[in-house]
Amino acid sequence: MILTKLAYKSLLNRRASVLLTLFTIAISVMLLLSIERIRVDAKTSFSNTISGTDLIVGARTGDIQLLLSSVFRIGYANNGVSWQSYQYIAAQRGVKWSIPISLGDSHKGQAVLGTSRDYFTHYRFGKKQTLSFQQGHAFEHLNQVVLGSDVASRLGYTLGDNVVISHGMGNTSFHHHKDNPFTVIGILNATGTPVDKTLHIPLAAIDLIHGGSHSANNEHDEHDEHDEHDEHDEHDEHDEHDEHDEHDEHDEHNNLIGEPSQITAFLMGFDSPLYTLQIRRNINQYKKEPLLAIMPTVTLKELWQMLAIVEKVLLLFSGVVILVSLLGMLTALLANLNQRRRELAILRSVGARPWQLFTLISMESLFTTLLGCLVGCGLYYGVMLISSSYLQSHAGISVNIAMLSYYELTLIGVIMAAGFIIGLIPATRAYFYSLSDGMSIKT
Repeated sequence: MILTKLAYKSLLNRRASVLLTLFTIAISVMLLLSIERIRVDAKTSFSNTISGTDLIVGARTGDIQLLLSSVFRIGYANNGVSWQSYQYIAAQRGVKWSIPISLGDSHKGQAVLGTSRDYFTHYRFGKKQTLSFQQGHAFEHLNQVVLGSDVASRLGYTLGDNVVISHGMGNTSFHHHKDNPFTVIGILNATGTPVDKTLHIPLAAIDLIHGGSHSANNEHDEHDEHDEHDEHDEHDEHDEHDEHDEHDEHDEHNNLIGEPSQITAFLMGFDSPLYTLQIRRNINQYKKEPLLAIMPTVTLKELWQMLAIVEKVLLLFSGVVILVSLLGMLTALLANLNQRRRELAILRSVGARPWQLFTLISMESLFTTLLGCLVGCGLYYGVMLISSSYLQSHAGISVNIAMLSYYELTLIGVIMAAGFIIGLIPATRAYFYSLSDGMSIKT
């Protein structure tokens, strides 16, 4: 207890240098924990970009290339899937739902995705979370567009604004479809996935703006004329009116999808995992055209394994930061040790043994490391709370702010052990100082 109190008083007496060393350790601990948590959560968020989808089907390329182009909007699909093949596969037994997607257009560098209304019902991200609307609703006519949250916030769009689609992906646009503007009808909530950076339009609209035979607005006018005709027939019998409404809904659904010559890819969900494996094998052996079916969860793991070098670099960076902070503490302790020779001589003169001085210096380094780790943990939680929303919206990383994991506690334990070992060096020098200075007490 006396040595503990003495160590505490000694640290207070040298509080300027101690605080500097403590702050250095705290910053390194904060960086280590932050990098480790972001690394783990980035891997989790990366794997949760798409969930609940059993198969992604596209033209035969590579598994990772198909995943990147269809889910992450990275790269280009070399070929498409014929509409006849899509209809045939989607009608197979065990298929619960299917979502056609068509890519290749953009708006101010943001990807445009042609799809059906089923996309907003069946697409899942994270832990099977559904898409939800911040404003508006899903498209109902050909000239309507649904924006991802990042597109709306970055470009300043609101409901009712007009959007002009361009042909070509990314910032390279070869032709602007100015004669077919789209009206913003919905804005999705943030998901932290590529959905946030995507504009969603009806699949049939893709063919219309590329075909040029008639515009989406004309199609919308025809739909309005059809509605007026429906109102004129309101005097018909109630049963006939219900049948007519069901027929109109079916026609409207078909009008939003159309019959394109080909699509980029399509997503599939099945009633049972057995159907998933069976139909995947049949698709990969499909003879009418070369197709590829991938399981997104498996391909995501393969892709992350390719990025394992990034994990290693982050861990190496964390280790270097910790090493530098501990070496800084060692430098400070050794620099102060020469200035404390008089203090050590006084302690020896009042009866302190060399091993007690050794213990005193060791305890000071251990206390400094412990306080640095505690302050670092506090800074870590503060940084995570402040940056969690930014990481979610801009980097797509959903940070899990929870108690330290066993692995993180182990890392802190390693730092404590390393700090104690580092402290043994000046403690050993203090031990031999007390002997070489001729301060041994005669008994």
